[in-house]
Amino acid sequence: MARLLMAKCRQCRREGVKLFLKADRCNSPKCAMVKRNFPPGVHGSKGYGRPTGYGLQLREKQKAKRIYRILEKQMKNYFVKASKSRGNTEETFLQLLEMRFDNVIYRLGFAKSRNLSRQMISHNHFTINKKKVNIASYQLKIGDVIGVREASKKIKTLANLKEQIKGRESLSWLFLDEDKLEIKVTGKPTLAENKGEFDLKLIIEFYSK
Repeated sequence: MARLLMAKCRQCRREGVKLFLKADRCNSPKCAMVKRNFPPGVHGSKGYGRPTGYGLQLREKQKAKRIYRILEKQMKNYFVKASKSRGNTEETFLQLLEMRFDNVIYRLGFAKSRNLSRQMISHNHFTINKKKVNIASYQLKIGDVIGVREASKKIKTLANLKEQIKGRESLSWLFLDEDKLEIKVTGKPTLAENKGEFDLKLIIEFYSK
């Protein structure tokens, strides 16, 4: 199976922004963007330079891929699916990315990073509608309920989950039951809820050429 092998800190430095790929480390003084805020490589110390129009589109696409931990083929497939669907292509594209199983686990604080979220899903720690699902890219639907397996609540990563999710930012399309440790999908994300981590319009322009 294909994987993203580039060192996580190098990915942040390449994009010039924190992508929060290493959980707590990204908020510490050890973060690469704090210590070495310039591109990786021999000539990185010269800075990021002045990007062209194409360069801006490419960087936004790469940034989104790295944030969601997906590969080029998956990203292109999401664009094709969004462009063929009815309604706003930009909003549909956002929904396909945000409603991934691994992303929802991360957004609601059940995992400190998307990488950890993917690992926990592959190890069968979560269920969807009380059935085991170990596919990180699984597309959630309205009405789906994500839960934590009873046996998994004892492992170190999930033992203090109730404390971990306290004060987590809420999303209008997700309902979090802190007592039952369940997430219910009550709607779909809108463009108004886009966190501004990347520019979807530039990504759509990149793939539309």
